Formats: sequence, C-alpha cells, structure tokens
Amino acid sequence: MEHPSFTLSGLCAIGGIMGYARKGSVPSLIAGLSFSVLYGGAGYLLKKNADWGLELALGTSTVLLVAGIARAIPSNFSKPIPVVLVTLGGLSTAYYAKKYNEFYPLFS
Repeated sequence: MEHPSFTLSGLCAIGGIMGYARKGSVPSLIAGLSFSVLYGGAGYLLKKNADWGLELALGTSTVLLVAGIARAIPSNFSKPIPVVLVTLGGLSTAYYAKKYNEFYPLFS
C-alpha cells in the first residue's frame, strides 16, 4: 500500500523541479516538494504500519485533486499539467479512499 505513495512522492518532486527549471516557477517548486514530502511521509508511515499513514495519503491525494481542479477550470481542462494533476489526484484519492473503507468500513 506504500508503493503508490512513494511513486507519487517522486512524481511530485520531479514535477516541481521541472516547473522551476522550465519556467522559473517558485510556487511549482514549493508545491511539488511539499507534496513530495507529504507523500513520502505517508509512504513511510504505511510501510511501518504506523498510525495516520493512510489518512495522510488520503488527505494529500484529496488536496492534490482539488489543486488540480482549481488550476484546470480556468483553462477549461485544455492544459496538460492541470489535467495530469486532476488525474493523479483523482486516481490516488479513489485508491486511498477504497483502502480506508477496507480498514474502517464507512460504506457497506
């Protein structure tokens, strides 16, 4: 269950660094590295079977989804980066919501 978190951690770090390298965007760098640290922390907690790992991964995924939607709406979902953020955020939110429901059944 920690593998998606570690993968998303790497993808977010690469995305933030690429945004900074290509456009000089400091907000992209800060956001990418922040999401990377959060996903990395969630992956570590999940690997150690510690408390709050699943919740951290789900929360980070949800924030990534909302941030992607907020960036995609003004461009009518025509720019590739916001669409990638929405896709990754949506898939990871669905995955971690499913895992959360398996451990703490909310919906039968």
